[in-house]
Amino acid sequence: MKSRSTNRSWVKSVALCGLGLAACMFTFRAQGDEWDKKTILTVDQPIQITDTYLDPGTYVLKLANSSNDRHIVYIFNERQNHLINTVMAIPNYQVRRTGKSEFVFWETPPGTARAMRAWFYPGDNFGQEFPYPKNLRQVASYTPAAPAPLAVAPAPVAPAPESPAPPVALKEEPPAQEPPTQEPVVIAQNTPPPPPPPVAAEAAPAPAPAEPPTELPKTATPYPLIGLGGLLSLSLYALIRTRHPA
Repeated sequence: MKSRSTNRSWVKSVALCGLGLAACMFTFRAQGDEWDKKTILTVDQPIQITDTYLDPGTYVLKLANSSNDRHIVYIFNERQNHLINTVMAIPNYQVRRTGKSEFVFWETPPGTARAMRAWFYPGDNFGQEFPYPKNLRQVASYTPAAPAPLAVAPAPVAPAPESPAPPVALKEEPPAQEPPTQEPVVIAQNTPPPPPPPVAAEAAPAPAPAEPPTELPKTATPYPLIGLGGLLSLSLYALIRTRHPA
């Protein structure tokens, strides 16, 4: 019985020690995040922290792990694998506490990058103030990137009409003189004049008209008469047969 109670007490002790160790580790992690004040900063336009110029993007701000000076700020890239710069800040105080990170900017002239003035960790009254930059970076007016529009082929530009060339002065030449016309020369010939045309002979007397024929031309044929006679013979024969049957 004593061995069983001893084992149980030993198990309980180990479990309590494990829970205590886990609680200590959790407390150390939470204190570590609050200790270095790690804050993720995302900007959509160029900014400056003192003389450190930052392009649009995501950065990480941390305090140095120092208990003597709590105003040394580290600026890392998004992955925290590259230290961009170390900036010395001064204490700043605000009355109202907030549950999120706050950033205050200096007023800068147009055409220059925005300059960060103060940084407050969530729930803190005391924060970090950055001096005004000695050299402000000149930037063009920056607007967030927008989706590119569809490419449209530009309309063909008609070429500008060329100015007419100045007229060239032509030298007038005198008109060519026509050669003098020569009148045709008439040459006398000793040829006799043509003989007069022969006198037309007396017209022959017109022939006498032919006498008309005394008999008319035969135009009909005897075949119709022969057919008519045949028809009459058949009719007569039929009549005789009907009166004197055999």
